[in-house]
Amino acid sequence: MSKRVVLEASHAVAEAVKMADVDLIAAYPITPQTHIPERLAEMVADGDLDAAYVPVESEHSAMSCVLGSAAVGARSFTTTAGQGLELMHEALYIAASHRYPIVMAICNRALSAPINIWCDHSDVMACRDTGWIQVFCQNNQESFDMTLWAFRVAEDPAVMFPVMVNLDGFILSHVTEPLLLPEQDEVTRFLPEYHYRLALDPAKPTSHGCFGLPDIYTEVKYSQELALRQSRPILDKGWKEFSNIFGREYKAVETYKAEGASTLVVTMGSLGETAKMVIDERRAKGEAVGHLNLRLWRPFPFDDFREAVKDVKTLAVLDRCFSFGGPGGPVASELRSALYDVAARPKVVNFIGGIGGREVDAEAFAYMIERANEITEKGSDDLYEPLLVRGLKLGTGVRG
Repeated sequence: MSKRVVLEASHAVAEAVKMADVDLIAAYPITPQTHIPERLAEMVADGDLDAAYVPVESEHSAMSCVLGSAAVGARSFTTTAGQGLELMHEALYIAASHRYPIVMAICNRALSAPINIWCDHSDVMACRDTGWIQVFCQNNQESFDMTLWAFRVAEDPAVMFPVMVNLDGFILSHVTEPLLLPEQDEVTRFLPEYHYRLALDPAKPTSHGCFGLPDIYTEVKYSQELALRQSRPILDKGWKEFSNIFGREYKAVETYKAEGASTLVVTMGSLGETAKMVIDERRAKGEAVGHLNLRLWRPFPFDDFREAVKDVKTLAVLDRCFSFGGPGGPVASELRSALYDVAARPKVVNFIGGIGGREVDAEAFAYMIERANEITEKGSDDLYEPLLVRGLKLGTGVRG
């Protein structure tokens, strides 16, 4: 029987890691992620979690440490944010290429300069092509649930890829919400004991990640690409199993009040809940609007997304970082690419907002809907628009 508790998302993640009975945790503190390793360190020190806790000297060392522990078959966890994620960047590719089922929670944070400790998605978008499975959470309950799910799917023999669980820094990591914690026996039923069949063993010497000549490198990377794409059915199966045991249903692409909608607001992360409030208000006035939450970022859910938007006229897409000098924000540009070969495709209108923790409130989402519909009808030469917040254009201080 689940019990209702009040936790910030950081502590919810720590509870999930504890209930997953991890073998090793390696992490370096960085705002706004620090509450996760602090809570886990307390659990280990108090004897509530039987795991090795390694207080490393940097985020690069944290990833290197879990690479080693995963290689010998230990259930391994790490966590970081912002600049820390970028410091471990080169090692992220090794985790994916070696097929190590590491789980990492990221409390998303803006990147310097100027120095900023608040949330946007510039940190994880810089890592989108590292080969990791990547999901985004809307609230504290999802932060707990997706962490458990990440261990389940990462360790499946048909997957064997690391997973990034993204939760918005401060907006989720430091804000308390009620959520349900399951019983340990339910978690144990969902997450069986882990056995890594390729674990390094001195009695049976093998090597991981040997030198790859040009004659084999392309084939190796292509097989990695195919394996990541082919993991998708197992990800869905993991969500189905989660629903059967815990009663909460998750999908790669989720829609809200989208039936009959001509315009959908598209978000990733916590701001989807604000968007839904606006959708409720607009629907009550008879407007044909809805919301689309993109939970799974990698592998990208092409078919699910195309099916969800097949009858839609306009997509108002919120990106939470810039792709400097590129074709708009990373999410909108990928959605455009996913729709390129679709004959009757919706107009993708890109907004960039919530940068460095800037508030995106109900008024901003109302503007997005109105402006996106206007652009669909009249056109625009802009790749994207800096999101208007309370009528002020981002970074200009003038009326939009």
